[in-house]
Amino acid sequence: MELGHLLSLCFPVRVPTADFQGFVNDLATASGEFILRYYRGSAMGTEFKADETPVTVADRGAEEIMRRMIEQRFPDHGVLGEELGTVRADAEFVWVLDPIDGTKSFITGVPLFTTLIGLLHHGRPVLGCIHQPVLKQLMIGNGTTTTLNNDAVRVRPCSSLASATLLTTDPLHPAQYQDGAAFTQLAASVRLCRTFGDGYGYLLVASGWADVMVDPVLKPWDLLPLVPVMQGAGAVITDWQGQPAGVMKADSCVAAAPNLHSEVIRRLNRDRLAQAAHG
Repeated sequence: MELGHLLSLCFPVRVPTADFQGFVNDLATASGEFILRYYRGSAMGTEFKADETPVTVADRGAEEIMRRMIEQRFPDHGVLGEELGTVRADAEFVWVLDPIDGTKSFITGVPLFTTLIGLLHHGRPVLGCIHQPVLKQLMIGNGTTTTLNNDAVRVRPCSSLASATLLTTDPLHPAQYQDGAAFTQLAASVRLCRTFGDGYGYLLVASGWADVMVDPVLKPWDLLPLVPVMQGAGAVITDWQGQPAGVMKADSCVAAAPNLHSEVIRRLNRDRLAQAAHG
């Protein structure tokens, strides 16, 4: 492990993220303007990748715009993007880009897709952004505070799962990637379960309109930008097993208010925890 990364994990240094927040706003504005040119249009140029996930002209073009802006402003920074790969992965600062998180929503005219932008410092997420250009919602978090259109937001108080709203991206995924039966029981235990998912689900939890968001499978560009946003709003964010989400190897997510999170993890991992208890 690189010495700088190791030291940042053992002795976290407060990064002056305010220096970058204006630039994040610029990235979101520029990419959003480009994406809106194709939203509900006939020139999306939709293709399907090897994993059967869709990609459009808007995905690739928005990422190209953000990469050019980063290269011009911070030429020594690295970039990890969903569509165009990685450059300078070992740089002190690395930008993480998901130009359209929720492309399936985008190509079906549903305004619940988002653009995710994150900044890593020695591999640790220190700044994140969720942008929904159709609804003109821009959420930015630095791990301490989170704002929605410049107004501070927090997760809402929720006394129990029985009164909670649970969100997920795809109700078929828990059975494909984790314990589907456990998820089904969790969904049955809450007041409301909906698939307002992808990045927009996390925005809803962080702004107090829902209580729990779970994704059984994610890529780094889906997850890392969310970590400072959720933490800044007072949520606990981990992987499906309750391990840290702000690391490159994390590949799933559970985000919830602090008093709900541990119970969600327990219910999602009931069989694994039972097996561990019996040695």
